[in-house]
Amino acid sequence: MSTSSLTIGQAADLTGLTPKAIRLYEARGLIGPASRTSGGYRTYGPEEIAVLRFVRQAKSIGLRLEEIGQIIDLQRSEGRPCGMVVELLDRRLAGIDRAIADLCAVRATLSNARDQAEQAMRSGREAVVCTVIESAAP
Repeated sequence: MSTSSLTIGQAADLTGLTPKAIRLYEARGLIGPASRTSGGYRTYGPEEIAVLRFVRQAKSIGLRLEEIGQIIDLQRSEGRPCGMVVELLDRRLAGIDRAIADLCAVRATLSNARDQAEQAMRSGREAVVCTVIESAAP
């Protein structure tokens, strides 16, 4: 499929995006306004396809549209966005590390509550409903 002038459906197929996503990215300024056919259909050229592929890949590694827009704007102003990308990825990694630590803490709490409940069941301790919940610390 040639990328000289593609309809939104063809651009969607080529980039793995949906037509709705392409219209959103256009509205947000990630790509310029689409050219239009005489019938009013949007068409996209190689430059737009390349940017749409970049947006899809950037989203797949966890960047937000706002961040992607900043990267694209920097590149368009002839800046070198790779430093910005590294900084954004470092922040994303730090956030993931915090989330992992939080999940590990929750897992430890749940595991402890389960162990205590199992011990209570074996020892015959009574509970209104279940010691798993009733003995859990708030």
